[in-house]
Amino acid sequence: MPHDVSLISTIATGFGLALVMGLIATRLRMPPLVGYLMAGVVIGPTTPGFVADVHLASQLAEIGVMLLMFGVGLHFSVADLLAVRRIAIPGAIVQILVAVALGAFTAHAWGWPWGGALVFGLCLSVASTVVLLRALEARGLIDSVNGRIAVGWLVVEDLVMVLVLVLLPAFAAMMQTGTVVGSATGAAAAAPQSPALWLTIALTLAKVMGFVATMLLVGRKVFPKVLWWVASSGSRELFTLCVVATAVGVAFGAAKLFDVSFALGAFFAGMMMQASQFSHRAADESLPLRDAFAVLFFVSVGMLFDPSVLWHAPGKLLLTVTIILVGKTLAAVALVLLFRYPLNTALTVGASLAQIGEFSFILAGLGVSLGLLQKEGQDLILAGALVSIAVNSALFGSLEPALNWIRERSALARRLEARDDPLAQLPTTVDPARLTGQVVIVGYGVIGKQIAQRLQAEHVHFVVAEENRDTVDKLRQTHVAAVTGDLRDPATLIQAHIARAAALVITTPDSLLIRQLVDMTRELNASASILVHAASEEEARLLRQDLGIEAFVLEHELAQGMSRQVLNALQPSSSGSS
Repeated sequence: MPHDVSLISTIATGFGLALVMGLIATRLRMPPLVGYLMAGVVIGPTTPGFVADVHLASQLAEIGVMLLMFGVGLHFSVADLLAVRRIAIPGAIVQILVAVALGAFTAHAWGWPWGGALVFGLCLSVASTVVLLRALEARGLIDSVNGRIAVGWLVVEDLVMVLVLVLLPAFAAMMQTGTVVGSATGAAAAAPQSPALWLTIALTLAKVMGFVATMLLVGRKVFPKVLWWVASSGSRELFTLCVVATAVGVAFGAAKLFDVSFALGAFFAGMMMQASQFSHRAADESLPLRDAFAVLFFVSVGMLFDPSVLWHAPGKLLLTVTIILVGKTLAAVALVLLFRYPLNTALTVGASLAQIGEFSFILAGLGVSLGLLQKEGQDLILAGALVSIAVNSALFGSLEPALNWIRERSALARRLEARDDPLAQLPTTVDPARLTGQVVIVGYGVIGKQIAQRLQAEHVHFVVAEENRDTVDKLRQTHVAAVTGDLRDPATLIQAHIARAAALVITTPDSLLIRQLVDMTRELNASASILVHAASEEEARLLRQDLGIEAFVLEHELAQGMSRQVLNALQPSSSGSS
């Protein structure tokens, strides 16, 4: 038996204490992740008693980040990422600049040098992907338009932080050579750094673009074929092993060969594998591991927290938390509203960014090792992360009640929610004859697109109701009647002229949304036929029983279609034999 069991003890105590503290947090009506964070504090080096291996815990947590990002990539296609590029790219960049400015000027006002202040601001500017995904998954928002915008926003932030991590050592060297202000020698020494800095920037951008190109050109073709090949073996454990090996292997290879983060590498690997017919199975197979290692991520964050900062620098900690929770949120909300998105989207994105996490810890550690950031700054960042992560889940939970409260009391909020969006109303050029007896299609994904194509081929009029503005914009360019808006808002169905429609087709398998849309439709048009896409046979049975509507399950319809083809193929031989 080996005597060094630090890995086993770290996993055992981490999982065990996280379970106990998570249950206590749940009993106290707090999110379980608050308990996971406190479990990390208990077994951390700054509290008495058992001390787990911080280095091992952080590596185990990194595996969780890889698997989690891989799972998101399996549900987030390249088309989804490109669909939100108009808001995600400029929004993320401007929000980073605002947060860096707030953090840097605040730290400089404390008497810190500009180098450390800049690193401090950068650490406060990037949100935790793990925390965001856990919050979105818990509320079923990952596949929504708001969720895609938030995830796309964080992908852009991750790309920016990858560039920052590579450039920070060159920046530190430049700061050190130019420390003698007003010295000719210092200026001369700093001058040669400029070409090296630009060369580093160019090399980093080339590596990131090389990684993305490799994933798009090679990964998109290779990964689905590998998944199909392994699935054809019939071995479930080999399939699970293939999924985990792909996620971790691509993430590690991306970091070593292209200098991108583990999380970003795993995310792109999942996106490339999303084209496979087994992508949903891959997501399900990796789910238990993702959940388990995500718990270790929160435990590892808690282990890094030094409680002494609470009484040594309470004022500084309060300002740090304020920048994270208020400054970043207000900046994001304002940016989303400027892009003419509704208030609920702005608040969702703002809440998504109101925390910091894994990239902040990496940046802080690098800043300390380079002599730019002092230890107090790292403690403030860790404390700010702990507080913001604990508060973030509660912030998400209060979004809907807060939005309803604001709508009831503020005319401005109601106007911002409705927004004078030209895509939220059908253009006046649409022939009124096409808006009587038409089919209203809710959702324009794979199923919605195929239904629309069939109706178009049969010369049946239809209107598409879709939350994604870019999708609606493209449909209108092809002269398809389409409107955008919150599908839970009756105004969206009204703009699709549901009152005069012959049928409503809901292609999104969200049972809660289906029930809301059915209730709204029956109030506006009781005679309309309603057909929905259910997530499972059980869900379809409940929808038929409770609502009296036609519900279809993808797997069932596929089996029916294949059965008909088999019978048709056998029919000639059967008739011949008789």
